[in-house]
Amino acid sequence: MQGTVTCGSWIRRPENLNLVVLGKSLKKRDSASPSVLEIFSFDPQTASLSNSPQVTYVFEETEGEPVTIAVHPSGDDFVCSTSKGGCKLLELSGQETKLKLLARELPPLHDAGPQNCMAFSVDGSKFATGGVDGRLRILEWPSLRIILDEAKAHNSVRDMDFSLDSEFLASTSTDGSARIWKAEDGSAVATLTRNSDEKIELCRFSKDGMKPFLFCAVQKGDKAVTSVYDISTWKKIGYKRLLRKPAAIMSISLDGKYLALGSKDGDVCVAEVKTMEVSHLSRRLHLGTCIASLEFCPSQRVVLTTSSEWGAVVTKLNVPADWKEWQIYFVLVGLFLASAIAFYIFFQNSDSFWKFPHGSDRPRGPKFEILDPQYSEDAFGPLDM
Repeated sequence: MQGTVTCGSWIRRPENLNLVVLGKSLKKRDSASPSVLEIFSFDPQTASLSNSPQVTYVFEETEGEPVTIAVHPSGDDFVCSTSKGGCKLLELSGQETKLKLLARELPPLHDAGPQNCMAFSVDGSKFATGGVDGRLRILEWPSLRIILDEAKAHNSVRDMDFSLDSEFLASTSTDGSARIWKAEDGSAVATLTRNSDEKIELCRFSKDGMKPFLFCAVQKGDKAVTSVYDISTWKKIGYKRLLRKPAAIMSISLDGKYLALGSKDGDVCVAEVKTMEVSHLSRRLHLGTCIASLEFCPSQRVVLTTSSEWGAVVTKLNVPADWKEWQIYFVLVGLFLASAIAFYIFFQNSDSFWKFPHGSDRPRGPKFEILDPQYSEDAFGPLDM
């Protein structure tokens, strides 16, 4: 793959088809080549990307390099922020081998400047951006109605994430603070509490549909920990040391079962949310380089990571395999057949009320003596009262 990869993301398409979009800078020392967006197909059998892109979009030189990408849950469009321009909307259409990209302007974000992070809500009805300048925006999608435009939300927005029910937006700052916003009206809900030696850097809401939590990567003095907040009170309920080194990026799987952290020197660890224990660890995946993008594949236990030095890397996770739908049906049918066989055996070997004898097997009734005809029915005759 030619060029320096600056960002990347998965695109979930119909029929469990997954694509990968990569932002690349093609600039060389003595030339000013334009930057591009390239979309690659993904092969689930080999857990690898196609050798060549399916479709390419070329930026104007005045727009600079792609900085970050946010893909709509439908997979039909995505937004890309650039280093010199604002945000651009790209609509994706066609089949895997005949993909087309159509670029459109986003008027509210035309001159927004570079964004450190962007996110769509889980239901796709909201879109949020966090600028290098600290400005936080929440827009209604696709109408682009401005819900929140807070110029001084943070010194500089570091990270953000929507809750599973799309009710809340969490955002973190480069100064170590973190705030919670109501996505519906943009009102400020809470500021997460922290000790004087703590910096809240990254955030992800739980997505498993169980008890809702907010996970935060926190630098606690010289220790890196993952803190857990209860979103009913926004109070910290505990923490765990997972990556054991400063984290550059955080991600959570679509089904909420796994939480991933990428380090500033190229390591990736994946923890099971239920136990908060590390299930997979890839050391030196991007040797000596800060991981810029980290995202779970929508339908496979695979993660996509990118860095300026090593480009895009697809890694198959060493975690227990999930049950497939057909496997669940197979087990249910097996249990039903086993129950039917057990009932039949029990029926054949039991004295059932309904198990009537047939033919010669029918037992004979008791024998009675036949009285002499000269005797009346009452053998003792009338009694004299």
